[in-house]
Amino acid sequence: MVEYMKEIATGDEELSVEERNLLSVAYKNVIGAHRAWWRVVSSCEQKEEQKGKETKIIDDFRQKIEAGLQDICHDILNVLEKHLIPKLKKPEAAESEAAAKDGADPSELSESIVFYYKMKGDYYRYLAEFTTDDKRKEAAEKSLQAYQFASDEATSKLPPTHHIRLGLALNFSVFYYEILNSPERACQLAKQAFDDAIADIDSITEERSKDYALIMQLLRDNLTLWTNNDEPEQA
Repeated sequence: MVEYMKEIATGDEELSVEERNLLSVAYKNVIGAHRAWWRVVSSCEQKEEQKGKETKIIDDFRQKIEAGLQDICHDILNVLEKHLIPKLKKPEAAESEAAAKDGADPSELSESIVFYYKMKGDYYRYLAEFTTDDKRKEAAEKSLQAYQFASDEATSKLPPTHHIRLGLALNFSVFYYEILNSPERACQLAKQAFDDAIADIDSITEERSKDYALIMQLLRDNLTLWTNNDEPEQA
């Protein structure tokens, strides 16, 4: 599915909402499995080291997983940076064009901008999870830049209850907690998103009510879990 969606994404046309979601799910399924393996293997390696045992076999396996993680991350980041993001029209031009067309909705562009830059932030965050030193620093910086760009666009163009804006806030707060080791900022960001969405609850459509409820619960769970230093949830 990844190769099929990648072929579509690297074509000349912008992706539809359905295609965009399928691309995200395809890569998420692959990267999710690798991240889970990495966590398990890294935990086993750490336990064996604490016992003073030889860990070369485990270390070799971990490095293979990390190589796979890097390939996946670089693959989707290449698609985003060289194809999907460049195909997006500038907000000002899109709004003018939308105004000239009956029924056109300029918010669709903002959705795409936030969606793709959130993805960019996510995959640089995944790189920062297992890389070290300068590579980790670079990945963290690029992740922060992408998340911040998406956040600025979401805050100015999408309602607080929008599922993409909420999902961004969820993952951006996880970035602050896990990568930048800033629990205070993570909680602040998550709580602000939660409170803003509650204040605008009347704007939720029935179609998006399940998405809203799920992400709001994850935000609430993280705010609780972080006080106990447990692993946070993410979109």
